[in-house]
Amino acid sequence: MSSVVATAAGERVLAFHPTSRGFGWVLFEGPFAPVDWGLVSVGADKNASCLRRLERLLDRSAPETLVLEAYDRATTRRALRIADLCRAVRRAADHRGVETAVYSRAEVREAFSEVKARTRREIAEAVARHCEAFRHRLPKRRRPWESEDARGALFAAAAVGLAHYRQGL
Repeated sequence: MSSVVATAAGERVLAFHPTSRGFGWVLFEGPFAPVDWGLVSVGADKNASCLRRLERLLDRSAPETLVLEAYDRATTRRALRIADLCRAVRRAADHRGVETAVYSRAEVREAFSEVKARTRREIAEAVARHCEAFRHRLPKRRRPWESEDARGALFAAAAVGLAHYRQGL
């Protein structure tokens, strides 16, 4: 499930990546031009809390497009709660007149194929190489017994945002 949106220079694109702890987001004004970003961590009632925080972010940043990675349970391994959150996020964007674009993992990987990045780690490293602002935020390589660093959501959001720009070319 993907909708390709032609992306004009200067168009504000908000990339969103939900996690079990909250979400990561990046606001772009062009490819490799992130202007704001962050990680949101929530406690109880995660979907409602995430949705409230995202709605404030949509109102504050006024993006033309919201992009996220595919969440359809039939084709992804996303948790049911995350899929429900993504559907609510799309409704919130629609309510504000914000276009939405959803890209599969394969489409994100394809966007990074020229730099031979296929895994989440390789894609995060490619994002760090090409976006100066993220270089010092790249988490150290995870050992098998360690949980994923929360900053991974920032890089996943940036990756889907960059995939969106790549699709628009």
